[in-house]
Amino acid sequence: MKQAIHTDSAPAAIGTYSQAVRHRDLVFVSGQIPLDPETGEMLGGDIGEQIHRVFGNLDAICRAAGGNLNQVLKLTVYLTDLAHFPQVNEIMAQYFDTPYPARAAVGVAQLPKQAEVEMDAILALQ
Repeated sequence: MKQAIHTDSAPAAIGTYSQAVRHRDLVFVSGQIPLDPETGEMLGGDIGEQIHRVFGNLDAICRAAGGNLNQVLKLTVYLTDLAHFPQVNEIMAQYFDTPYPARAAVGVAQLPKQAEVEMDAILALQ
């Protein structure tokens, strides 16, 4: 049986999806872009600030599900410019402990709301 996860500490869904869905001990977190959870507006500024905001949004949803970022098994990173990938690596190390999750990085032409970065995750609540 699936259960929708929601928290006001992360941006509200901007479409027909849930922030996350839990099935048994797995939580599937929808893609997060650098939206401010309080205003729903895109975070401006440099890519580093945007990456931090995305990790903050992911963290809030993981916590609402009863877990944390260190329970993430798989992380997918979408970037409109793969030149930003070294910054993702540097910032990611501030949010995760080893062993790090499995990860894919995908270069894309465009993301919702003209975001430069988006991430989704799968975590296990065990």
